[in-house]
Amino acid sequence: MDQVNHNVTIGILALQGAFAEHQAALKKLSCQKKITIALVRTAEDLSTCDALIIPGGESTTIALLAKLAGLLEPLRTFLREKPVWGTCAGAILLAQAVENTKRGGQELLGGISVTVARNGWGSQVESFEAPLSIHGLQDSAISFMGVFIRAPVVLALHPSSQNPPIEIIARLPTNLVPKSRKLMGHDEGDSDPHDPQSIVAVRQGRNMLTTFHPELTKDSRFHEYFVRTCVLPTLL
Repeated sequence: MDQVNHNVTIGILALQGAFAEHQAALKKLSCQKKITIALVRTAEDLSTCDALIIPGGESTTIALLAKLAGLLEPLRTFLREKPVWGTCAGAILLAQAVENTKRGGQELLGGISVTVARNGWGSQVESFEAPLSIHGLQDSAISFMGVFIRAPVVLALHPSSQNPPIEIIARLPTNLVPKSRKLMGHDEGDSDPHDPQSIVAVRQGRNMLTTFHPELTKDSRFHEYFVRTCVLPTLL
């Protein structure tokens, strides 16, 4: 990545949630002199960015604040043109459809052809961590610790010839799937390794979602992966 001679501005949607943690993770990257980090709160902020990260937080709150800031449509336009990565709440906003919403529904940005369920693993007290094997990360033989806090669950993929293919980046090992998964309509003994509910990271074209929080660890390899595989190729 150090060999790519491009300056790049990566925005972080900074309306609510863990945007400061994403900012700290980006600053750790070895290519940090080539990256400008922009905290995005207005459409003008967004217009300066080459890519965007939507952080974890509360998806309905982020959507409401984006609407009040006049950012929903600019964000949807940005998604069609430039790389976006959503973590946890951000993953919900990037989904094509969402279940288990609050009363009144949920504004979505779309961009990735999946259906997710909010709080799919349960409440705050059922949050958990799990080691993930992720091909393509630097030092991929070393597992990445996924932090799942009121995490969404992927219910279905919706591949289409009209959209880029959907790439599954990471799955939760079946022996580590929380018991609360039975609330999503599965038998407790079900351990299908191809179950979409085990999917915790997806990439479609230049866009990516993770149902966990890479920004809440000291490991910046997922941020490096996003920059290297989703962002920099769009600048060539």
